[in-house]
Amino acid sequence: MSPLDELARILGDRLVTDRDILEGYRRDQALWAPGGWPVAVARPASTAEVQALAQWATRHRTALVPRGAGTGVAGGATASDGCVVLSFERMNRILAIDEAAMLAVVQPGVLNGELKAAVHDRGLWYPPDPSSYAVSTLGGNVATNAGGLCCVKYGVTSDYVLGLEAVLADGTVLRTGGRSRKDVAGYDLTRLLVGSEGTLALITEITLRLRRRPPPATTLVATFTSLEASGRAVAAIVRSVDASMLEIMDRTAIRAVERYRPLGLDTEAAAMLIAQSDAPGSAELSCMQEACEAAGGAVIATTEDESEGQMMLTARRLALTALAELGTVLVDDVAVPLPQLPEMFRRIEAIAAATQTTIATVAHAGDGNLHPLVVFDGKDAAAEARAVAAFNEVMAQALELGGTITGEHGVGTLKRGLLTRQLGAASLALHRRIKHAFDPGCILNPGKVIDS
Repeated sequence: MSPLDELARILGDRLVTDRDILEGYRRDQALWAPGGWPVAVARPASTAEVQALAQWATRHRTALVPRGAGTGVAGGATASDGCVVLSFERMNRILAIDEAAMLAVVQPGVLNGELKAAVHDRGLWYPPDPSSYAVSTLGGNVATNAGGLCCVKYGVTSDYVLGLEAVLADGTVLRTGGRSRKDVAGYDLTRLLVGSEGTLALITEITLRLRRRPPPATTLVATFTSLEASGRAVAAIVRSVDASMLEIMDRTAIRAVERYRPLGLDTEAAAMLIAQSDAPGSAELSCMQEACEAAGGAVIATTEDESEGQMMLTARRLALTALAELGTVLVDDVAVPLPQLPEMFRRIEAIAAATQTTIATVAHAGDGNLHPLVVFDGKDAAAEARAVAAFNEVMAQALELGGTITGEHGVGTLKRGLLTRQLGAASLALHRRIKHAFDPGCILNPGKVIDS
């Protein structure tokens, strides 16, 4: 019996080998990163089936590439030749919502937006909200430690993961953490697995902390004549109040969105800041308005109406979709210390000019987390080379300013080359030893994050 026949006996119709179907599982949204050809896609429906798959893969030394909804942009779910892609699409149940303990237990294939909706009517809230929240899975969010628009006040995915069930490469089921909000027994394996991009274990169940639903937010929109001025406004706001959202779009992003869906945006503005406060009263909104005006900004709209506030966020959420209409998009994701935000904006503009590329920058500005979106003609090899050079230079400049090559999207395959520069040789060597302790055969998402 061949190895695939053996796996087919384990998974039945949950194993797919049709080449046309495999095409849809070869890569994530980093479309320019080439994907290899898997020999099959496995779609297990239970932890027991994931165990059996891991045991089979270890026995036959076959790579497993875990996958959520494929919304990642760093190549973390890119298939390698001869691998089996492990899709969690059928492990998509909310197992429990415990209102008293304020937690939820979910399988990895549950969509972020589904959990938000499920807890909303109970007066509860799951805060992490990546721009892809409506279509990205919680397993994928955990794998990359996803952030989002509200993380400036409420934190990222790792701040809400209380415990995990995961399957190791040899099929061992591991449980980390639990339902307690405080737990310091032993090493913090939960935090280690969050953000590990499927390279250490296969996450099959997630226990998530919930919060009370916050009051409706007030929203402010301001425009600026320079990106650096918008950065100064953000720094002043962060020093003064706990804004629940601070997002920036540059002129290129504004114009792309207005071209894609006319919203009446000021296409002459160098930057647009969208800020929110969910604190009671108007004091925070007043402070934010004063900070914008002191930095030279013009406040063009404020509202206390929640639905109007969401409408104002439409432009920010449409940025990537709008830019994709203009060409292939390389989504960069860097973060710098807040005082360096204006300088990072300046350097991105200089990189765009030097490489003759289009770079549109949107940012979770309150965290110093920028997404420079490099747009190029995918059919033009010279344009692609310039785009890749710009992509790499953005990361290099972020490191020079004391920042990081990724704030929330992960390393995947696209950023491995600069990881040594950020971490240093000693740290990278320790990463490799940890990888080998969890996955001695290096079958779990090989080639991602580090060279195993």
